[in-house]
Amino acid sequence: MQKILKYGMVGGDLDAFIGGVHRIAINFDGRAFLTAGCFNPNPDKNRECGEFYQLDHERIYSDYREMAQKESAREDGIDFVTIATPNRMHYEIAKEFLNHGIHVLCEKPLSFEVKEAEELKNIAEKKGLLFAVNYSYSGNNMVKEAKELVKSGVIGNIINVNAEYFQEYLVDDVGKGDQKMVKLSSWRKNPDIAGISNCVGDIGSHIEHTVSYITGLRVKKVAAVLDYFDQPLDLNANILVELENGAHGVYCSSQVCVGHMNGLVVRIFGTEGAIEWVQENPNVLSVTLKGQPTQIYNRGMGYMSERSVQVNRLPSGHPEGLYVAFANIYKSYISAVLKTINGEELLTEDLDFPTVSDGLEGVKFIHAVVESAHKDSNWICL
Repeated sequence: MQKILKYGMVGGDLDAFIGGVHRIAINFDGRAFLTAGCFNPNPDKNRECGEFYQLDHERIYSDYREMAQKESAREDGIDFVTIATPNRMHYEIAKEFLNHGIHVLCEKPLSFEVKEAEELKNIAEKKGLLFAVNYSYSGNNMVKEAKELVKSGVIGNIINVNAEYFQEYLVDDVGKGDQKMVKLSSWRKNPDIAGISNCVGDIGSHIEHTVSYITGLRVKKVAAVLDYFDQPLDLNANILVELENGAHGVYCSSQVCVGHMNGLVVRIFGTEGAIEWVQENPNVLSVTLKGQPTQIYNRGMGYMSERSVQVNRLPSGHPEGLYVAFANIYKSYISAVLKTINGEELLTEDLDFPTVSDGLEGVKFIHAVVESAHKDSNWICL
């Protein structure tokens, strides 16, 4: 019975923020080891990254297609691949590895087009491959606690949602036209690389998935206003949403809000109470029941749900954050891949990670928001 996995990575060289986070997160539990990669189209950067991680030179690939072909042909080939490239490459890289029978974990958004996401979902299902999409915040302990509270009916029926994701890092670009931005992830403003949306595609999609994960409800339709501020892609978004149960809400995402660094806040309102989670204070969950004072849930305490306890990694009071959220997604995903390889039946709880279906919903959400904004904020169904 196999107990350890081998994985490869496409993208995510030594200078890439997100690639490093993925590698650190995978290493948390020591059940998967980097054995192959195609980290950068620049030969020097690619080789530098592979050598840093002491990979066999034959497994530092200059092309992801060659990597998929050769790794799938090896007896000791990789069990899954992590795709940590800019958006435009996600679809074609994922398709290549799926077609070679290799499990995939891909950064979001899953693809540029809805039909591409649907194709990837169909290939994965047809081949029996596990496909995760990295909506990282669903890996947070207290997000899982919020999901369990909603599922158990603590706050009653969901009647309203309100969520925001505010950053300030592009405020200097307001009204600057095509002037080059020299900042982290500057490619996100380029439609050829990022797709049809910057702000919604990058951080607004996190709102969509986090709310969906907690409530178990998909977005049914949207009415949106996007602000471009003389840039090729959106920097600010205000979105009315209707969930599949008929509840309404507001999602606001922005990269031009001065004073906000990474301000994801999710508020879920029910007939019996409300839940609030603030990403920049991830160990705490606020729960208010009708007619009662607000309760503060702290991660790692004895009153946490069974699922929260299962993903708890540190005693209470010791901050857990982004690395742990990534690690929790990988913990579930790696366990599911191991069970699949070993011929074991997958249970519902084994699939507690964002799937290709979640990725498809994310692409639909992005397209619906942009279409609504271009049609005078008319309601658009997903």
